[in-house]
Amino acid sequence: MTPQAAGSSAATLVDTHCHLQDGAFDADREEVVRRALDELAWLVVVGDGLEASREALGLSGDRVHAAVGVHPHNAASVSDDSLRELEELAARPGVVAIGEIGLDYYRDLAPRDRQRNALERQLALAVEMDLPVVIHCRDAGPDLLSIVAPFQGRLRAGVMHCFGGDAAFAERCLETGFHISFAGNVTYPKAAALREAARVVPLDRLLVETDSPYLAPQRVRGKRCEPPYVRYTAERLAELKNVPVEELAQRTTQNACRLFLEETQ
Repeated sequence: MTPQAAGSSAATLVDTHCHLQDGAFDADREEVVRRALDELAWLVVVGDGLEASREALGLSGDRVHAAVGVHPHNAASVSDDSLRELEELAARPGVVAIGEIGLDYYRDLAPRDRQRNALERQLALAVEMDLPVVIHCRDAGPDLLSIVAPFQGRLRAGVMHCFGGDAAFAERCLETGFHISFAGNVTYPKAAALREAARVVPLDRLLVETDSPYLAPQRVRGKRCEPPYVRYTAERLAELKNVPVEELAQRTTQNACRLFLEETQ
């Protein structure tokens, strides 16, 4: 793939998941946002707790959207009061999803019963607000899908963000109705299982993201990840799907528009 080909697709791409409110961007956040919007069509800044969700909403504006939610690491903080505040945030202009929510049994930073309860209550909120969900799942696939099952048919849509499972789990997520999003780790040399998973995801259910400031793609690994680096993930996915990167960019952006903006582009 030539640099010209990669560059021609950049303005078509979106970053469907970034954390620009993270402290890693405190010194130059405005410049980071400017660079992102110079190169990408739009992006979604995602919260992982009430404060981060408020900050994501504060960054929203022209071509910058927000997702609000409580990450499983912070599930112990979920209460009636916090859910009322989350509902208020979700109703504000600029919010396009509830997330990121889910289960994380790898780090286990919150009791698993609290994680499951927080996920269920936020799924119910997404149904009530008619918003899609952004799902975090690590080493918790069976439990997550069992919790999601009663909401099938009521949830508007959802995405498995920064997918980290194998091809079999990808197929189960697709059966559940989720989109699947890949980040920079799909480009890592040892990520063969992720690349096999990417091959089974049809183009009409595929998304791309950076999860910045984390998971910089292999070409820029070791640097602080920024939204424009999504193009390197898109290039690798285009190779795996055996399509031109321009087509990959167009299709994934169309999917993102349907999921988050209820429109096509």
